[in-house]
Parts: sequence; structure tokens; C-alpha cells
Amino acid sequence: MSQKMTRKLQFIAARAGIRLDRYIADECPELSRSYIQKLINEGYITVNDAVVKRSFRLNIGDKVSVIIPPPTAPSLLAEEIPLNIVYEDSDLLVVDKPAGLTVHPAPGHPSHTLVNAILAHYPQLSGVSSPGRPGIVHRLDKNTSGLMVVAKNDAAQQNLSAQIKARSVAKRYLVLVVGHLSPERGIIEAPIGRDPGNRKRMAVVSSGREARTQYRVVKYIDNYTLLEVSLETGRTHQIRVHLAAIGYPVVGDEVYGTRSPFLKRQFVHAHHLGFRLPSTGEYVEFSSELPSDLEEALKRISSPL
Repeated sequence: MSQKMTRKLQFIAARAGIRLDRYIADECPELSRSYIQKLINEGYITVNDAVVKRSFRLNIGDKVSVIIPPPTAPSLLAEEIPLNIVYEDSDLLVVDKPAGLTVHPAPGHPSHTLVNAILAHYPQLSGVSSPGRPGIVHRLDKNTSGLMVVAKNDAAQQNLSAQIKARSVAKRYLVLVVGHLSPERGIIEAPIGRDPGNRKRMAVVSSGREARTQYRVVKYIDNYTLLEVSLETGRTHQIRVHLAAIGYPVVGDEVYGTRSPFLKRQFVHAHHLGFRLPSTGEYVEFSSELPSDLEEALKRISSPL
């Protein structure tokens, strides 16, 4: 196996009686249940260094080791998709991703992604780090718009990934929620993991991974609140899950909230991004204006018919 791309994880079980496959699903929500079972069956997941069945029930203190082998690299095609490049140097790009564009290819969505668009402009990125995800160090949901940084070489990808892991990258979002959120500043701290009742959703669950979301009220508009949200962690669907959990669902969020009569996607826009340039260490910041569909949504709720 390629040591460069092989991931190795280790956990110490804090609960007794939970099935191994369920435990891994809770600890590694980015892995599908079928893939977890495949890893267990092939001996990539062990308990106390022994290969066990997926139905094995853990004891407190058991050492669970997970090896995630490098994926088979998909065939990546360059596609001429328009890109809004906000900044570029020899190490990286900052792009303003439109809503509706998936970040990277995945099963069932092999093309027409941000990665395919980037490869049309920079074919040399195909050799950068992760197979299938060259240059990608963080993600935005398909229907979330806004700023992303993309690495152009392995050194830059490692540097940016380290900054994200150290929580030194500033990521702020403009978010519209239903209701008047009070107090005007706050922190939502609640663990996030797979929803036990629906594996395609995330939820606040006691067995989930640490998640912290800061918010401040920008303004109240009719029965809505425009927020600026800052992420201290980067869990899947974190903003949408946390705000729904406290009773203020994101406008237009059909998964965790409700449909909107004036918006076809969730009102989440990554409007601010700050980090240190890998080459010099200089701290830089970038901003992005609200796209037209979100601006129009604000106008409609400010002047209801």
C-alpha cells in the first residue's frame, strides 16, 4: 500500500457493548457503512490488533485500529467550466465557488465538479496529493457558495492542511435563519455524527465528534435573522445541523430545515477566508459578496408582497 496516501486512525473504546461497525460509523462519519464493512472484512480494522467480525461488541478500553487504504484514483477529466479566481500565486488559488457545483468527483457524480474545472486551467494539478481530489484541502457543500483555497503543489497542500488542523484558518459565512435568534452573539457546542435514523443526514449525537460554531447577529429582517457564522471545527453540514438543533433552521435547507418560497438552495455563503501563505507566512484575507440569488432573497423578505 502507498504510505503516502494510507490513513491510519486509532481509537480507545469508551463504551461497552457497541458493535464494531456502528462504533466506526460514529467515529468516522465520512465513511459509508458499506465501506466500513468492507474494511473490516478485509482486515483493515482490528480490535486489540486482532481481526474480528463487524458484529464484534467492544469493551471499554479496547484499542480499535483503522487503516484506510489509498483509493483507486478515478479518471479525472478537465472540463471547461467557468471559474471565478479571486487570488493566485505559485502555491495556491482562491476561488469563489458558485452554488450547484460539487467540489470533487464522488460515486454517482464523476464529473462537472470544481476539480474538473480547475484541471482545465491547471492540468498539472492532477498529480497533487489526493487521488480524485487534487489540491482540495477543505470543502463546501454543493449548494453552498463562496470562497475556497486550492493547493497547486504537495508542499502547499500539506501546509494549508496543517493550518486547518490547527484551526488557524478563518472561515466566516453569511447565513439566514428562520426566527429571531437571541442572544445576538453565541457559541453552539454540540457533537456531530451520523443521524442514527438516517445515514444520509448528520445530527447532534452524544457519540459524535466535537463541533463548535460561533455566530453573531448581523441584522433582523421580518421573521428572519441574518448571521455571520465562524467555524472552529469543520464537521459535515456543521452550520446547518447546529442551527437547526437550536431551533433556527437555515432558510432554504430542505434537509435540516424547510423549503423556501423565494430561494432554491440553502442560504449559506462563505464570504470570508483568511490564512497564511505557505511560501512567506504572510497572513492574507479574502472576501466575497453575496451572490445575486441570496441578495434577491433578502430583498424579498425585506419587502414582502
